[in-house]
Amino acid sequence: MATGSKKVIYAALAGNALIAVTKFAAALYTGSSAMLSEGIHSLVDTGNQGLLLYGMHRARRPADDNHPFGYGPELYFWSFVVAILIFAVGSGVSIYEGIHKIQDPHPVTSPVVNYVVLAAAMIFEGVAWYIAFKEFSVQRGTRGIVQAVRESKDPTVFTVLFEDTAAMLGLVVAFAGILAAQLTGAIWLDGAASIVIGLILAGTAVALAIETKSLLIGESASVEMVAGIRQIIADHGNRISSINELRSLHNGPHDILLAISLDFRDDIAAGELEEIVYALERAIKHQFPSVRRVFIEAQSVYRHAQIVGEEAALENEGKAG
Repeated sequence: MATGSKKVIYAALAGNALIAVTKFAAALYTGSSAMLSEGIHSLVDTGNQGLLLYGMHRARRPADDNHPFGYGPELYFWSFVVAILIFAVGSGVSIYEGIHKIQDPHPVTSPVVNYVVLAAAMIFEGVAWYIAFKEFSVQRGTRGIVQAVRESKDPTVFTVLFEDTAAMLGLVVAFAGILAAQLTGAIWLDGAASIVIGLILAGTAVALAIETKSLLIGESASVEMVAGIRQIIADHGNRISSINELRSLHNGPHDILLAISLDFRDDIAAGELEEIVYALERAIKHQFPSVRRVFIEAQSVYRHAQIVGEEAALENEGKAG
C-alpha cells in the first residue's frame, strides 16, 4: 500500500481525535447543539480512519487456499463501511440533535468558547485537508477532480479528502449557526446548524458509498493500461492472429488480475507457444507492476465465439425463466 495513503490517514486520525475531545468539552460547557454535532462528526471521522487503517492491514495478507487471489478487496469493503457509518451515525445523530434543539431550545452559554474551539479546529482540519489534497493531486495528475475520483482505485485518499472537506464545511456552518443565534436571539438557529451539518454528512456518505460500491463489485484497469497491454501483445503480432478477449479486475489499488484469450498461429509448436506466453507475461508485469497475476489462454477465434454464444444463450434462458 502506498506510503502516501498512510500518511494522509495518520494525519487525519491524529487531528480528528484531538479535535473531537475539544469539541465535546466545549459542547458540554456551552450547551451548543451545533458544537455537539461537530464533536460527533470528528469522533466518527476518527473511527473511520481507524477502519481504513484496519482495512489496509487486512488487505496486505497473502493469498491462501480460501482466497487464492489475496485479500485486497477488504480495503474496498471497509471503505464502504466508513460511508455507512458517516451516514448512520454522523448524519443521523446530528440531524436528531438539531431537531431536538429546535423543539426544546436552550441558550448557548459562553459562545466565545465555541468560537475559539471552532477556530482551532479549522486550523487542524485545514492542515489535514491540505495533506490529503496534496496526496490526491499527486495521484490525479492532470485529470480533473471528479474524473480522478471516479477513476481512482485507492479509496483511502479520496475518502479522507471527502471527510475533511465535509469537516471544513461543517465548521463554517457551526460557526455561522452559533453566531446567528447569539446576534438574533433565535436559539433555534443553533439546532438548524446541527441539521445542516447532518445533511452535509449525508451527502458525503452517499458520494463515498457510490464510489466505493463500484470498487467493491469490481472495476477494470485504466483505459491507458489496457491500451498498453494490447500494444505489448501487438508487438508479438507475427505469431498471434488476434486477441479474442482481454479482461482485467482490480483486487486492490495496486493488485490487478488479468485474463487474456489469444488466437495463436496454427503452425506454432507447443514449446514456442509456451515461450511466447512467458515473454508476454514478463513484458506486461515489467511495464505494469500493478498487474500481479496474468492468465493467458490459447483459443481459436471460432471456438471462443462459440463459447461466448453458448454463454449468452444460457443467460437469456435464465432471464426468460
